[in-house]
Amino acid sequence: MATEMKVPALGEGVEGGKILTLEVAVGDQVTEGQTLFELETGKATVEVPASADGVIESLTVGEGDELSVGDVFGTLAGGEATATDSSDQPEAPAAQEDSSDAEEAETEEEDEDEAEEAGEASEINIEVPALGEGVEGGTVVSMDVAAGDEVSEGQTLFELETGKATVEVPAPASGTLNNLSVSEGDEIKVGDSIGTMTGKGSAPQKVKKAKKKTDKTQTKPVKAEASSPSAPVAPLQAAAARPNNSPVPASPSVRKFAREIGVDINQVPGNGPRGRIQMQDVKAWSKQLHQQQSAAPAVAAAPVKKVPLPDFSKFGKVEKEKMNAIRRMTVDHMDNCWSTIPHVTQFDEADVTDLEALRKSFQPKAEKAGTKLTMTAMLIKIMGSALKAFPTFNASIDSENEEIIYKKYFNVGCAVDTPKGLVVPVIRGVDGLNMIEISKELGDMAGNMRDGKINPSMLQGGCITLSNLGGLSGKHFTPIVNGPEVAILGVGRASMKPVWQNGEFVPRLMMPLSLSYDHRLIDGANGTRFMRWIVDAIEQPLLISLEG
Repeated sequence: MATEMKVPALGEGVEGGKILTLEVAVGDQVTEGQTLFELETGKATVEVPASADGVIESLTVGEGDELSVGDVFGTLAGGEATATDSSDQPEAPAAQEDSSDAEEAETEEEDEDEAEEAGEASEINIEVPALGEGVEGGTVVSMDVAAGDEVSEGQTLFELETGKATVEVPAPASGTLNNLSVSEGDEIKVGDSIGTMTGKGSAPQKVKKAKKKTDKTQTKPVKAEASSPSAPVAPLQAAAARPNNSPVPASPSVRKFAREIGVDINQVPGNGPRGRIQMQDVKAWSKQLHQQQSAAPAVAAAPVKKVPLPDFSKFGKVEKEKMNAIRRMTVDHMDNCWSTIPHVTQFDEADVTDLEALRKSFQPKAEKAGTKLTMTAMLIKIMGSALKAFPTFNASIDSENEEIIYKKYFNVGCAVDTPKGLVVPVIRGVDGLNMIEISKELGDMAGNMRDGKINPSMLQGGCITLSNLGGLSGKHFTPIVNGPEVAILGVGRASMKPVWQNGEFVPRLMMPLSLSYDHRLIDGANGTRFMRWIVDAIEQPLLISLEG
């Protein structure tokens, strides 16, 4: 039986709006709560959900139409029940089912419905969810709740330090925490069971009810297939590259959800109308990534010769401290980079007198934009332009397949000093950002890094790294290449020096530069040319527009 679909109440003072995007069409199967279309109401965009499960029988609206609360915009045919009834008709055994069994089944379902309405609770197992690409687990750094607490769906249960980021683990539903088997300092992995909770009207109740129906109708093939847990998951293909600056076809809530679980929304293939990315697409993509990572065979690391340590306590008082997750990752990564990448480091100096004068003159403009124009941001822009002029520096080596991978995007990592150790957030698409935009993004990311509040995906995808020690002290040094990148630029503190110009010595502000690169891919001559281009661009910024 078809039911009318009406625009629900959208909030206090909201009477209606204009349809921005339709996400379903006639004939589509929908579930309760699934977004049907987005409605622009004043200054906000609201998702209008399906009121029940079923099949879209008719739609009387289109994009651009104006709707008011209470308006009828189509009809919805019964979903699961309709499909079940139609499948029962051609099957004799189902048609001859004993009437008393049917009445008993109906009574059970009514009892369950009444129990749900009365607030009957169900126990929910709490598991560590997928936390982002490449994240397998971490250390519990702070507990925000305890057994017996009332929590709401999405509320933070505890914070997990995963490599170089801290991730908040949310409650899977609303309810009361029965027990938690973790505490601060515990190591846990994705998928681990960490406790139970009692929820009301939660998703697990619906699953339980569906199973009872299946038990009563074992002769129904549609149900048997739907409940089969062994159906293979088809491998997902990343979404095709989108034009630069084109908007991602997803609602704000879907984009927010992708950010929260560490998924790059640009990689998610959309299965909605006209390729629109829906919530279930993000979940399926995250699950597929996690399954592929779990199924991938572990790569045996090259054995590291450990240097035996003496008993230092024989010589005096000592104190031991466990490494935090950031330090452990740094140790492993730097060991690997130093032992597998043949380094060459070249040194030079750049005259930044004029660039520093420009930076100071444009500082008020940056402050109006809510940021501070820094030399680091200017160098990041220059490095992004240099990658365009020297594609070999924007590449990685695939030794296993004997290939060189040339990247067509321009992302620059910048080393940030935090209380827990060194981390490298990545500024993406620097070729499409101006220096003020880079300054603002870098400032925001650095602040999050120091607070330990950043998504793991923000540490991935770098093409080259900048390590600027100018704010501290020192001149030249030998930075270690941050593999799988092939180069890193180190910057020391600029100082005033006498420089011979036009027959006399003049004071100039000189900045020391140190370029380390992977000698397997970059030869000394090409390394020298790259360094010289960087120096020229610093001294003559117009070069960025001419060649970068």
